[in-house]
Amino acid sequence: MTEVFALAITAAISAVVSAMLGFILIPWLRRLNFGQTILDIGPVWHKEKKQGTPTMGGFLFIISSVAAFIAGIVCLRQNGLLDMSPVGELYLFRAVSGLVMAVCLAFVGFLDDYLKVRRKRNDGLTPNQKLLLQIFVIAAYFTARYMSGDTSTVIKFPFIGGLDLWLFYYVIMGLGILFLVNAVNLTDGVDGLCSSVTVIYCAAFVIICALFQFPALGILGGAVAGGLIGFLFWNFHPAKVFMGDTGSMFLGGIVCALGFGAGAEILMIIASAVYIWEAVTVLIQTAYFKITHGRRLFKMTPIHHSFEMRGFKETSIVSLFSLLTLVACAVAVILVSGY
Repeated sequence: MTEVFALAITAAISAVVSAMLGFILIPWLRRLNFGQTILDIGPVWHKEKKQGTPTMGGFLFIISSVAAFIAGIVCLRQNGLLDMSPVGELYLFRAVSGLVMAVCLAFVGFLDDYLKVRRKRNDGLTPNQKLLLQIFVIAAYFTARYMSGDTSTVIKFPFIGGLDLWLFYYVIMGLGILFLVNAVNLTDGVDGLCSSVTVIYCAAFVIICALFQFPALGILGGAVAGGLIGFLFWNFHPAKVFMGDTGSMFLGGIVCALGFGAGAEILMIIASAVYIWEAVTVLIQTAYFKITHGRRLFKMTPIHHSFEMRGFKETSIVSLFSLLTLVACAVAVILVSGY
């Protein structure tokens, strides 16, 4: 068995499990009345067409990704394809700790989703509560890596070399993870958008990890990509289930786990162009609104809603944003040669 075959099996298992879970989980969520509450400030047709659609569907790809990752690692280990030298164990721990971080962030998202469902309004955790919980998870992630002996504070730039940030690494990178996790969360607002963009991101990092020879991280990327493909069976327009903050927080954690795990923070930033674009438009809109006392620069943010307001179909927005992600990820893969 080769690493490519193990990766393919991992992705296939995750896709099938994710898709099959939908037949069980979605009816169960409907029976529990775990439906999405749509904000009044959003496009009016969202409230008309999407109100009450089951949320917390992220459990489909979370469960399938964790199960497939374990199966993939066992498969690599039994066939002697997993490097168990100190360096190999370090990257295995990065993959495992990254997955644990993502699951913990998913739990934060679950608390937010659950409170919204119970209250029957889009009012879950307060921003400060959510922020504090996310900071705690991120701090625990870096602490676990440090205690395992993974103490590098160097950021590598393609074709330039490394820059040692010393203790500032944890502050800067912690803020980076916090930003990206919430940026991925903001990208979830159109049927199939966050799922499609993240499939491409994960696929790119499967290639990047293969080029760096980090099989465990590649298995993680393949497991999540497969799980999202299965989830898209239910989430593509018109969506029969939403991932909720449960799912988007998990995906934000995975985006960071792959980038930081591979020691490719710059490539992660490049490949995350769409997520960053979504978040930056929100920050610009908020600042502009305050400075001009009520005027708006964009029709609506995150920016995918602005496209909706201009008449773009949801499927067209997904196609456009996926294409942009594909281009950004292609650039990131090409720049691997500079490491």
